[in-house]
Order: sequence, then C-alpha cells, then structure tokens
Amino acid sequence: MPAPGDSSAATLLSHAGIQRVPSPRIELFQIRNFVDEALCRELIRLIDQDRRPSTIADDNGDAYFRTSETCDLAPEEPAVQQLEAMLRGLNGIDPAHGEPLQGQRYDIGQEFKPHTDYFTPGGPDFEKFCSVAGQRTWTFMIYLNDVEAGGATRFKVVGKTFQPETGKLLCWNNKRPDGSVNPATLHHGMKVRKGLKYVITKWYRERPWGWE
Repeated sequence: MPAPGDSSAATLLSHAGIQRVPSPRIELFQIRNFVDEALCRELIRLIDQDRRPSTIADDNGDAYFRTSETCDLAPEEPAVQQLEAMLRGLNGIDPAHGEPLQGQRYDIGQEFKPHTDYFTPGGPDFEKFCSVAGQRTWTFMIYLNDVEAGGATRFKVVGKTFQPETGKLLCWNNKRPDGSVNPATLHHGMKVRKGLKYVITKWYRERPWGWE
C-alpha cells in the first residue's frame, strides 16, 4: 500500500485509458481526455484572471530559466473543487498532502528550461520548502488547450516528448523505489512557437501541506 502522500503504478493503471512510458528509470504516465473542454475553458479563465510572473526555488541566476506566468487557484472555486475530486479519484492520495492547484500560462517564446520538480537535497532552499510538508512525491500536470506550435514537454533522460492536447494529463513519481529523488524526471517545458499554452500542475508532499 502506498505511503501517505504517494500514489502507485498499480493504482494509476487500474484506470481505463492510462498509459505508462515503458522505461525502468521512471514511473511516467499519460491519460488523454482526462478533463473535458468545458472545465478546461473555465480553468483557463481563472488563470487569466489572476496570473503573475512565475518564480523558481533554488534560484540559479538565470532570469530566463522560467518565463511563464503563474496563478495560484482559489480552493473555493467550483472548477478547482471538481478537478481536485477527479485527481483524488485517479491517484488515491489524501488531499491533505497536496499543494494548492497552480495554473501556468506560456506566451510565444516562453518556456521552463530543463528542471526537476523535487527540491534538491542540500540546496539553498531545501530546508525552507521541505521543513513542514517534506519532499515532493508525485506531479500531476494537465494541458488545458492545444497549442498551435511548440510547447511540448520533453523528458530527455528517457527520450520521451509529450505534445500539448486539451485535457491530457501527465503524471510522474519524483522518487526512485528506494525513496531517493529521481534525476530521470528532468523535464523541459519547451518554448511556445505560436499561440498560447495553459497547464495545471498539482504537486503532492510526503507530509500534510500545512502552509497557509
């Protein structure tokens, strides 16, 4: 049985339509049409309503490392509550272990250079971000729209690239089986070449979230 804050391959693969990337180096999955177009449109509206420049933990001095805009979605919004319930039904993770849903908007030329979602042990911000809720466990990311050109998510280590499709969900385990962080989860939100890209990201933690 998964630890609190964790899902498992068995849990995810019990759902129709989910596909696993065939690699021993990573637990990485996709499911198409996870979110319908109407809910995607409402989430896009919420992102546009309250977006701000994105930031990163463990700042590396590259002002162009992450050039998207971000929106912390209010938990009382009906669309947010609907999506949270859908994710709980998919992954079985206690919502208390989840960070608030976050939306991202990428305009032409914007990207998130190759990065991992876990906090680097020993890094300058590790204690700051992990002292309460612990390390990130799983990432669930949903594309909210088709993108005219560009905007793919590339997992270079395992040679897999995902194109944005409305309602498609990607998810991956940020840890190895022994509990250590998994560098094979390195991924690149590639530049949008034409149009806009909207995504929703949900991260889970080892312990209950606990932040205000």
